Amino acid sequence: MAGVFLSRSSSRLSSCSSLTRSACLLPSISPSSPPPPQPSRPPVSLPPTRHLADRRSPISQRAIVRSYASIVDRFERRFATMATRNSYESILTALPKPGGGEFGKYYSLPALTDSRIDRLPYSIRILLESAIRNCDEFQVTGKDVEKILDWENTSPKQVEIPFKPARVLLQDFTGVPAVVDLACMRDAMKKLGSDPKKINPLIPVDLVIDHSVQVDVARSENAVQANMELEFQRNKERFGFLKWGSHAFQNMLVVPPGSGIVHQVNLEYLGRVVLNTGGILYPDSVVGTDSHTTMIDGLGVAGWGVGGIEAEAAMLGQFYGSDMPMSMVLPGVVGFKLTGKLRSGVTATDLVLTVTQILRKHGVVGKFVEFYGEGMSELSLADRATIANMSPEYGATMGFFPVDHVTLQYLKLTGRSDETVAMIESYLRANKMFVDYSQPQIERAYSSYLELKLEHVEPCVSGPKRPHDRVPLKEMKADWQSCLDNKVGFKGFAVPKDSQNKVAEFDFHGTPAQIKHGDVVIAAITSCTNTSNPSVMLGAALVAKKACELGLEVKPWIKTSLAPGSGVVTRYLEKSGLQKYLNQLGFNIVGYGCTTCIGNSGDLDASVSTAISENDIVAAAVLSGNRNFEGRVHPLTRANYLASPPLVVAYALAGTVDIDFEKEPIGTSKDGKKVYFRDIWPTSEEIADVVQSSVLPDMFKNTYEAITKGNPMWNQLSVPASTEYTWDSTSTYIHEPPYFKDMTKSPPGPYPVKDAYCLLNFGDSITTDHISPAGSIHKDSPAAKFLVERGVNPKDFNSYGSRRGNDEVMARGTFANIRIVNKLLKGEVGPKTIHIPTGEKLPVFDVAMRYKSQGHDTIILAGEEYGSGSSRDWAAKGPMLQGVKAVIAKSFERIHRSNLVGMGIVPLCFKLGEDADTLGLTGHERYTIHLPDNVTNIKPGQDVTVTTDTGKSFACIVRFDTEVELAYYNHGGILPYVLRSLINTQN
Repeated sequence: MAGVFLSRSSSRLSSCSSLTRSACLLPSISPSSPPPPQPSRPPVSLPPTRHLADRRSPISQRAIVRSYASIVDRFERRFATMATRNSYESILTALPKPGGGEFGKYYSLPALTDSRIDRLPYSIRILLESAIRNCDEFQVTGKDVEKILDWENTSPKQVEIPFKPARVLLQDFTGVPAVVDLACMRDAMKKLGSDPKKINPLIPVDLVIDHSVQVDVARSENAVQANMELEFQRNKERFGFLKWGSHAFQNMLVVPPGSGIVHQVNLEYLGRVVLNTGGILYPDSVVGTDSHTTMIDGLGVAGWGVGGIEAEAAMLGQFYGSDMPMSMVLPGVVGFKLTGKLRSGVTATDLVLTVTQILRKHGVVGKFVEFYGEGMSELSLADRATIANMSPEYGATMGFFPVDHVTLQYLKLTGRSDETVAMIESYLRANKMFVDYSQPQIERAYSSYLELKLEHVEPCVSGPKRPHDRVPLKEMKADWQSCLDNKVGFKGFAVPKDSQNKVAEFDFHGTPAQIKHGDVVIAAITSCTNTSNPSVMLGAALVAKKACELGLEVKPWIKTSLAPGSGVVTRYLEKSGLQKYLNQLGFNIVGYGCTTCIGNSGDLDASVSTAISENDIVAAAVLSGNRNFEGRVHPLTRANYLASPPLVVAYALAGTVDIDFEKEPIGTSKDGKKVYFRDIWPTSEEIADVVQSSVLPDMFKNTYEAITKGNPMWNQLSVPASTEYTWDSTSTYIHEPPYFKDMTKSPPGPYPVKDAYCLLNFGDSITTDHISPAGSIHKDSPAAKFLVERGVNPKDFNSYGSRRGNDEVMARGTFANIRIVNKLLKGEVGPKTIHIPTGEKLPVFDVAMRYKSQGHDTIILAGEEYGSGSSRDWAAKGPMLQGVKAVIAKSFERIHRSNLVGMGIVPLCFKLGEDADTLGLTGHERYTIHLPDNVTNIKPGQDVTVTTDTGKSFACIVRFDTEVELAYYNHGGILPYVLRSLINTQN
């Protein structure tokens, strides 16, 4: 097997960190108590030369700054307590098999005989079980367990608790910089006189390469092969680097390109629901560097997104060999009750867009959302996964669906063995983690309650610029007209009345063509959100079938594409006999990856691009994705709508979003009759019938047996066998980052921010796509200039996402989104800013470098939801490399705030009711942040005074939310912190 590489750590170092919460925390294993369970994974074929040893387990994120003198004392005392038993081993219980014997042992929640457990949300019970299973009175204490048991009273108090997830999930855009950082840390360890091999993941790391494929070739039977060949041409160096990493680092599995989308692979294959390792049973859990890791919540597995920087520390256990837990704030849980049943013709996508709007309005940032109610039985597992997937869009940490009979049916469908499913059911039932809707339900406590009657959900889309701006289908035409009229904003383009009916004529390969505002130029069935759901995928195919039978066609200049999240989709589309109809309309399969959803939509035809640009047309994209922020899907599609796969096909046929599907025809049939939306829309019964006959268990088994073998292009990649990477200074893909340059063994302490210039002044909803684009590299950008100077042809620029392994490209790509709005430019849109001392208007990177070269710090002003969108570590790394020392915003997206802290950037929040405008800040001032110069004098969430050279003074809340984040700040970021910890444990 040459396609997937998996190795496991076979040794554990007893070590402690220079920074701990209450003691120098080392593994606590007593001969009389069971060893900490180690995660298992699906069986894979492995080359005979690669040996599998024991895997290491859970991750560490709890610490507080302590003096080095106290560290030595704590280290010595820790050895005296190595035999500490699990405080709850008395409730370790055997789980019997129905036919005799036992599945294993588990820490029994019922054995606690605590009535509070019955009222706990199921998602909180997972946190409780983890705390009990790992309770050694050092890393996890009885007080931690009590905090979780008393969740009803403690959760409103923002208390901190430990949690040990079982594994880490990566995709290649986040995986490459993670492996770059690990390789760089090995070099730094060596330079500082320590053992570079101490840099190794301690917990299972699954990396799925899914973000690199672009839709270069569409509407072709050969599109998959052609796009994969181009993908390997562009990314050979990156792929070789990842393949090297799979050999050089232990505990890392790499799933090669062309296999599927990471979250669909996780749902269909990697997710285990319950792990049985070393004879100990416990719930599966995962943290991932992609925000849509939450999709696994639909399977009843606790999973959420973390920053790439945070994940790197998690992989290393923060203190090598310590197996310390993550630190997290005990979350509130919103109970979302679902009742009734979706009406015929209403899709899971319509449901998730409705749920997203409701939860955004309710406010769920930092909370879990747990779904329950009799309506659950009407939702397939795939429907649930669709809702869980979009947790980042509605702002929750998780959108959790407890395991029930529907979950078990899905596990069997996707090829999990009968014995495994029986073990999962037995364990969850025994440990009060299974929902049986055939039995009376004990009322659970929630922080707040919502209810949705499923029959009230109606067909809808979301857009044109945000996923929570839902538009009922029947109101779409009127809403579009409003968007043309409204001033520029999330729901406006400010197109003058006399220009709204403009028609631009152009020649499309010899055929006369025209385009106007609202015309669709991209129609993409894409994204794990929907391609994991057979009902909407086969629903789209049925729409195509009905349309083809009526003689409808899609205009040839509309770029249509179909990118499944796994090979299973291809198998059931072929089995159903419906793929040919999708092909006939131009929805040929283009590859197995994220494609258009992350901006890898490829170029539009040159004639279409020219017509849009020269006539200032507001062109539209319709995609079955989860993000539609401006500038993300394609630079030339200013209007981007999220829709179900069947609606993507319908809008492609209509050719415009400026249509009332209830009243206007979608086209003309081959016999000259008007065809309406209702004529091509399938019923729910039609869809259910084809799903039942076409989606079969063997499809999942055969697909995932195949991915372990890789593909010829991947298998032919030759990589060195060295454990340290040989950097190529001429590479524009992989470059040694400067994070550890001139690093000392002692932490530098807090960095004073004095007389800093404002680099950028933003309004609300600045996303990570604005800060660190993942799409195409604009020909006039600093990054393009850098690449051209190094001999890269513009056609080989690739995307920003593919070049995340090169800090020099990414620093230049920071704030390079062509749709970014900076108040310093007084209404002008684009990636430039003002150099305050001279008044010059220059690219953001150029201004940042000028400040940096002159020794000036910079800060950023922002509004609400700063950093929303993808969990993109470069949205923090890039500003840090540009010299940004602090961001002052009204509010932050959860993961991005954590990433800023991880890179040593201070996140500050304006006080309630205040912002830059109300305080009269223009961004032309110089700012001093009055933080104490000793980290022990800083408290999480304390007020801090900011003053300007113009005499203004105002208070902000410093958003270091936990004590461990103060430790990161003291060290200049999470990576220097981890490295010093490892060095000091060795010394």
